[in-house]
Amino acid sequence: MTQTAGTPFRMMMQSLAPGEGGLVIDLPEDWLQGRTAYGGLTGALCVEAAARLNPDLPPLRSAHFALAGPASGRLIVTAEVVRRGKSAVVIEASVTGEAGPAARALLTYGGVRESRVMRTGEAPPVLPPPEDCTAFFAADRAPGFARHFDVRLAGGARPMTPGAEPRIAVWIRHGDGEVPAGAPALVALADAVPSAALVLFPEFAPFSTMTWSLDFTIDAPSSASGWWLLDSRIDAAGGGYAAQDMSLWNDAGHLVARARQMVAVFI
Repeated sequence: MTQTAGTPFRMMMQSLAPGEGGLVIDLPEDWLQGRTAYGGLTGALCVEAAARLNPDLPPLRSAHFALAGPASGRLIVTAEVVRRGKSAVVIEASVTGEAGPAARALLTYGGVRESRVMRTGEAPPVLPPPEDCTAFFAADRAPGFARHFDVRLAGGARPMTPGAEPRIAVWIRHGDGEVPAGAPALVALADAVPSAALVLFPEFAPFSTMTWSLDFTIDAPSSASGWWLLDSRIDAAGGGYAAQDMSLWNDAGHLVARARQMVAVFI
Protein backbone atom coordinates (compact mmCIF):
# COMPACT_ATOMS: atom_id res chain seq x y z
CA MET A 1 0.00 0.00 0.00
CA THR A 2 1.27 3.45 -0.92
CA GLN A 3 2.53 5.45 2.05
CA THR A 4 1.93 9.21 1.98
CA ALA A 5 2.53 12.15 4.26
CA GLY A 6 -0.56 13.86 5.58
CA THR A 7 -3.88 13.03 7.22
CA PRO A 8 -5.31 9.55 6.49
CA PHE A 9 -8.91 9.42 5.29
CA ARG A 10 -10.18 7.73 8.44
CA MET A 11 -8.54 10.31 10.69
CA MET A 12 -9.80 13.18 8.59
CA MET A 13 -13.38 11.91 8.81
CA GLN A 14 -13.05 11.40 12.56
CA SER A 15 -12.26 15.10 12.90
CA LEU A 16 -15.88 15.94 12.04
CA ALA A 17 -17.23 17.33 15.32
CA PRO A 18 -20.68 18.43 16.52
CA GLY A 19 -21.36 22.13 16.17
CA GLU A 20 -23.38 24.87 14.47
CA GLY A 21 -26.48 22.75 13.92
CA GLY A 22 -24.69 19.77 12.42
CA LEU A 23 -21.08 18.64 12.10
CA VAL A 24 -18.11 20.96 11.58
CA ILE A 25 -14.73 20.31 9.98
CA ASP A 26 -11.67 22.30 8.98
CA LEU A 27 -10.29 20.22 6.12
CA PRO A 28 -6.55 19.51 6.25
CA GLU A 29 -4.72 21.26 3.43
CA ASP A 30 -3.47 17.94 2.04
CA TRP A 31 -7.08 16.96 1.22
CA LEU A 32 -7.83 20.03 -0.90
CA GLN A 33 -8.00 20.57 -4.66
CA GLY A 34 -6.46 24.00 -4.78
CA ARG A 35 -8.32 25.85 -2.02
CA THR A 36 -11.48 23.74 -1.99
CA ALA A 37 -12.60 20.15 -1.42
CA TYR A 38 -13.03 18.05 -4.55
CA GLY A 39 -16.51 16.73 -5.35
CA GLY A 40 -15.99 13.20 -4.06
CA LEU A 41 -14.83 14.44 -0.67
CA THR A 42 -17.78 16.84 -0.43
CA GLY A 43 -20.08 13.91 -1.16
CA ALA A 44 -18.30 11.71 1.37
CA LEU A 45 -18.84 14.36 4.06
CA CYS A 46 -22.58 14.31 3.32
CA VAL A 47 -22.74 10.52 3.61
CA GLU A 48 -20.65 10.51 6.81
CA ALA A 49 -22.86 13.17 8.40
CA ALA A 50 -26.01 11.26 7.48
CA ALA A 51 -24.70 8.17 9.26
CA ARG A 52 -23.48 10.09 12.32
CA LEU A 53 -26.64 12.14 12.79
CA ASN A 54 -29.08 9.35 11.94
CA PRO A 55 -27.93 6.02 13.44
CA ASP A 56 -29.11 2.59 12.28
CA LEU A 57 -29.53 3.47 8.62
CA PRO A 58 -29.99 0.62 6.10
CA PRO A 59 -27.52 0.35 3.18
CA LEU A 60 -27.05 3.38 0.94
CA ARG A 61 -28.80 2.70 -2.40
CA SER A 62 -28.61 6.00 -4.25
CA ALA A 63 -26.90 9.37 -3.82
CA HIS A 64 -27.50 12.58 -5.76
CA PHE A 65 -25.17 15.53 -5.32
CA ALA A 66 -25.54 19.07 -6.65
CA LEU A 67 -22.22 20.87 -6.22
CA ALA A 68 -23.24 24.50 -5.96
CA GLY A 69 -20.00 26.23 -5.00
CA PRO A 70 -16.54 25.88 -3.44
CA ALA A 71 -16.31 23.87 -0.22
CA SER A 72 -13.63 25.97 1.42
CA GLY A 73 -12.67 27.09 4.90
CA ARG A 74 -14.63 25.76 7.85
CA LEU A 75 -17.40 23.47 6.59
CA ILE A 76 -20.76 22.87 8.25
CA VAL A 77 -22.41 19.59 7.26
CA THR A 78 -26.05 18.86 8.08
CA ALA A 79 -28.27 15.84 7.42
CA GLU A 80 -32.01 15.66 8.06
CA VAL A 81 -34.51 12.86 7.47
CA VAL A 82 -37.01 13.69 4.74
CA ARG A 83 -38.98 10.50 5.25
CA ARG A 84 -38.51 7.17 6.98
CA GLY A 85 -40.60 4.24 5.75
CA LYS A 86 -40.67 0.52 6.57
CA SER A 87 -37.53 -0.27 4.57
CA ALA A 88 -36.38 3.04 3.05
CA VAL A 89 -35.02 6.28 4.44
CA VAL A 90 -34.51 9.51 2.49
CA ILE A 91 -32.09 12.09 3.88
CA GLU A 92 -31.27 15.58 2.69
CA ALA A 93 -27.72 16.68 3.46
CA SER A 94 -25.90 19.94 2.86
CA VAL A 95 -22.40 21.37 3.02
CA THR A 96 -21.88 25.08 3.67
CA GLY A 97 -18.49 26.76 3.57
CA GLU A 98 -17.17 30.22 4.23
CA ALA A 99 -18.20 31.24 0.69
CA GLY A 100 -21.79 30.03 1.21
CA PRO A 101 -23.69 26.90 0.10
CA ALA A 102 -21.31 24.33 -1.38
CA ALA A 103 -23.44 21.22 -1.93
CA ARG A 104 -26.85 19.68 -1.52
CA ALA A 105 -27.37 15.93 -1.43
CA LEU A 106 -30.35 13.60 -1.53
CA LEU A 107 -29.44 10.20 -0.08
CA THR A 108 -31.72 7.17 -0.31
CA TYR A 109 -31.20 4.14 1.93
CA GLY A 110 -33.01 0.82 1.65
CA GLY A 111 -33.11 -2.32 3.74
CA VAL A 112 -32.80 -5.77 2.19
CA ARG A 113 -36.16 -7.35 1.24
CA GLU A 114 -37.06 -10.73 -0.21
CA SER A 115 -37.45 -10.49 -3.98
CA ARG A 116 -37.75 -12.81 -6.98
CA VAL A 117 -36.14 -10.19 -9.23
CA MET A 118 -32.43 -10.87 -9.69
CA ARG A 119 -29.89 -9.90 -12.32
CA THR A 120 -26.09 -9.87 -12.05
CA GLY A 121 -24.39 -6.61 -12.97
CA GLU A 122 -22.36 -6.40 -16.16
CA ALA A 123 -18.84 -7.79 -16.11
CA PRO A 124 -15.90 -5.40 -16.10
CA PRO A 125 -13.93 -4.78 -19.30
CA VAL A 126 -10.87 -6.97 -19.82
CA LEU A 127 -7.97 -4.79 -18.70
CA PRO A 128 -4.49 -5.38 -17.24
CA PRO A 129 -4.25 -5.89 -13.46
CA PRO A 130 -3.10 -2.90 -11.38
CA GLU A 131 0.45 -4.23 -10.97
CA ASP A 132 0.88 -4.08 -14.76
CA CYS A 133 -0.41 -0.50 -15.08
CA THR A 134 1.47 2.79 -14.84
CA ALA A 135 0.65 5.67 -12.49
CA PHE A 136 -2.18 7.88 -13.73
CA PHE A 137 -1.19 11.17 -12.12
CA ALA A 138 2.01 12.92 -13.14
CA ALA A 139 3.92 13.99 -10.05
CA ASP A 140 4.00 17.64 -11.15
CA ARG A 141 0.32 17.84 -12.17
CA ALA A 142 -1.51 15.90 -9.48
CA PRO A 143 -4.05 17.80 -7.36
CA GLY A 144 -3.18 17.98 -3.67
CA PHE A 145 -5.65 15.34 -2.49
CA ALA A 146 -4.38 12.81 -5.08
CA ARG A 147 -1.46 11.90 -2.82
CA HIS A 148 -3.98 9.96 -0.72
CA PHE A 149 -4.81 7.59 -3.58
CA ASP A 150 -2.93 5.05 -5.65
CA VAL A 151 -4.26 5.40 -9.21
CA ARG A 152 -3.11 3.31 -12.21
CA LEU A 153 -4.19 3.88 -15.82
CA ALA A 154 -5.69 0.62 -17.11
CA GLY A 155 -7.47 1.67 -20.30
CA GLY A 156 -8.69 4.59 -22.35
CA ALA A 157 -6.46 7.63 -22.63
CA ARG A 158 -4.72 10.26 -20.55
CA PRO A 159 -6.00 13.84 -20.28
CA MET A 160 -5.15 16.13 -23.20
CA THR A 161 -5.19 13.42 -25.90
CA PRO A 162 -7.81 15.04 -28.22
CA GLY A 163 -7.71 12.35 -30.91
CA ALA A 164 -8.49 9.51 -28.51
CA GLU A 165 -11.81 8.11 -27.33
CA PRO A 166 -12.98 10.20 -24.32
CA ARG A 167 -12.63 7.37 -21.83
CA ILE A 168 -10.51 6.88 -18.71
CA ALA A 169 -10.32 3.48 -16.95
CA VAL A 170 -8.23 3.22 -13.80
CA TRP A 171 -7.48 0.92 -10.94
CA ILE A 172 -7.73 3.01 -7.77
CA ARG A 173 -7.32 2.42 -4.04
CA HIS A 174 -6.90 4.51 -0.92
CA GLY A 175 -3.30 5.19 0.07
CA ASP A 176 -1.99 6.23 3.48
CA GLY A 177 -1.35 2.58 4.37
CA GLU A 178 -5.04 1.91 5.04
CA VAL A 179 -8.09 0.32 3.41
CA PRO A 180 -11.01 2.33 4.82
CA ALA A 181 -14.41 0.64 4.51
CA GLY A 182 -17.91 2.03 4.25
CA ALA A 183 -19.89 4.26 1.92
CA PRO A 184 -18.02 7.54 2.66
CA ALA A 185 -14.66 6.01 1.67
CA LEU A 186 -16.15 4.61 -1.54
CA VAL A 187 -17.81 7.91 -2.48
CA ALA A 188 -14.53 9.78 -1.92
CA LEU A 189 -12.66 7.28 -4.08
CA ALA A 190 -15.22 7.18 -6.90
CA ASP A 191 -14.65 10.86 -7.77
CA ALA A 192 -10.90 11.05 -7.21
CA VAL A 193 -10.11 10.88 -10.94
CA PRO A 194 -10.73 13.84 -13.28
CA SER A 195 -13.53 13.71 -15.83
CA ALA A 196 -12.96 11.81 -19.06
CA ALA A 197 -13.78 15.11 -20.76
CA LEU A 198 -10.16 16.08 -20.15
CA VAL A 199 -9.12 13.56 -22.82
CA LEU A 200 -10.68 15.95 -25.37
CA PHE A 201 -8.84 19.02 -24.04
CA PRO A 202 -6.05 20.29 -26.36
CA GLU A 203 -4.37 21.83 -23.30
CA PHE A 204 -5.17 22.06 -19.61
CA ALA A 205 -8.13 24.26 -18.70
CA PRO A 206 -10.50 24.52 -15.71
CA PHE A 207 -13.40 22.10 -15.28
CA SER A 208 -15.92 21.55 -12.51
CA THR A 209 -18.44 18.85 -11.60
CA MET A 210 -21.98 20.26 -11.40
CA THR A 211 -24.05 17.20 -10.54
CA TRP A 212 -23.19 13.61 -9.67
CA SER A 213 -25.53 10.66 -9.12
CA LEU A 214 -24.56 7.19 -7.91
CA ASP A 215 -26.66 4.04 -7.71
CA PHE A 216 -25.18 1.23 -5.65
CA THR A 217 -25.83 -2.34 -6.79
CA ILE A 218 -24.44 -4.24 -3.79
CA ASP A 219 -25.57 -3.99 -0.15
CA ALA A 220 -22.11 -3.70 1.36
CA PRO A 221 -19.45 -3.10 -1.33
CA SER A 222 -16.00 -4.37 -0.43
CA SER A 223 -12.66 -5.12 -2.07
CA ALA A 224 -10.34 -7.69 -0.49
CA SER A 225 -7.24 -6.06 -1.98
CA GLY A 226 -8.46 -2.48 -1.70
CA TRP A 227 -8.38 -2.04 -5.49
CA TRP A 228 -11.43 -0.82 -7.44
CA LEU A 229 -11.83 -0.52 -11.22
CA LEU A 230 -13.37 2.79 -12.34
CA ASP A 231 -14.38 3.24 -15.99
CA SER A 232 -15.54 6.70 -17.13
CA ARG A 233 -16.82 7.65 -20.59
CA ILE A 234 -18.12 10.88 -22.09
CA ASP A 235 -21.48 10.44 -23.83
CA ALA A 236 -21.63 13.90 -25.38
CA ALA A 237 -20.07 17.31 -24.92
CA GLY A 238 -20.91 20.80 -26.18
CA GLY A 239 -21.80 24.31 -25.12
CA GLY A 240 -19.37 24.15 -22.21
CA TYR A 241 -20.75 20.96 -20.66
CA ALA A 242 -20.01 17.24 -20.84
CA ALA A 243 -22.20 14.29 -19.78
CA GLN A 244 -20.33 11.33 -18.31
CA ASP A 245 -21.20 7.70 -17.55
CA MET A 246 -19.23 5.85 -14.85
CA SER A 247 -19.03 2.24 -13.63
CA LEU A 248 -17.25 0.87 -10.57
CA TRP A 249 -16.25 -2.77 -9.94
CA ASN A 250 -14.48 -4.40 -6.99
CA ASP A 251 -11.43 -6.63 -7.34
CA ALA A 252 -13.65 -9.71 -7.71
CA GLY A 253 -15.26 -8.27 -10.83
CA HIS A 254 -18.61 -7.44 -9.21
CA LEU A 255 -20.34 -4.27 -10.34
CA VAL A 256 -20.86 -2.15 -7.21
CA ALA A 257 -22.05 1.20 -8.60
CA ARG A 258 -23.17 3.06 -11.70
CA ALA A 259 -22.96 6.83 -11.89
CA ARG A 260 -23.81 9.83 -14.03
CA GLN A 261 -22.03 13.16 -13.94
CA MET A 262 -22.51 16.57 -15.55
CA VAL A 263 -19.27 18.52 -15.88
CA ALA A 264 -18.76 22.17 -16.79
CA VAL A 265 -15.70 22.70 -18.99
CA PHE A 266 -14.08 26.09 -19.55
CA ILE A 267 -12.35 25.64 -22.88
